[in-house]
Amino acid sequence: MSGVPNIDRQAARRTKTSEEIVAAAWVLAREEGLTGIAMRDLGARVGMRAQSLYSYFSSKHEIYDAMFLDGYLAFADMVETGAAAAVDSDPETILKRAAREFVTFCTSDPARYQLLFHRAVPGFEPSPASWNVALAAYERSRESLSAAGITDQASFDIWTALVTGLAGQQIANDPGGDRWERLVDRSVDMFRAHIRENARSESEHA
Repeated sequence: MSGVPNIDRQAARRTKTSEEIVAAAWVLAREEGLTGIAMRDLGARVGMRAQSLYSYFSSKHEIYDAMFLDGYLAFADMVETGAAAAVDSDPETILKRAAREFVTFCTSDPARYQLLFHRAVPGFEPSPASWNVALAAYERSRESLSAAGITDQASFDIWTALVTGLAGQQIANDPGGDRWERLVDRSVDMFRAHIRENARSESEHA
């Protein structure tokens, strides 16, 4: 008899356990902060000794890398859903929807926001595979906003600083509230006015 089915079952169990460890790590990060994840506590959450975790992840940073990948896969799904909804929409609708969705994505999970968009864990660098997923999501986000007139790097950089800043202010200064979330539409209006003025200036000096 072939041993392949048994190997497949073992691989499936290993994958499931790895996913449980990552899920438990997110729970701890939300309770204790990203840097507050202790291997002993993480092991207890999944019913194993801390040392046994190293059978699945070679280091704590490898766990952070799996969390980073998990977070960017969720971000990529959000971007793709938004891009589909933006088809045949006007620029104002595209930008305001994208800004609201991004800010909500961030404020709904501050730990994920910190891991994805800040260097919150000293010494942690995502693996090339995880970083490539992040870059692909970034490029898809940029592509999805091109229909709203964001076609140059500088404009997209301003956009990312704007929406990330709103999310960061909301998380840091009014957690659970909506002080900065209420400013999303107004901020987008200001951004669009800047884009129009910049385009007009460039046209006059062409």
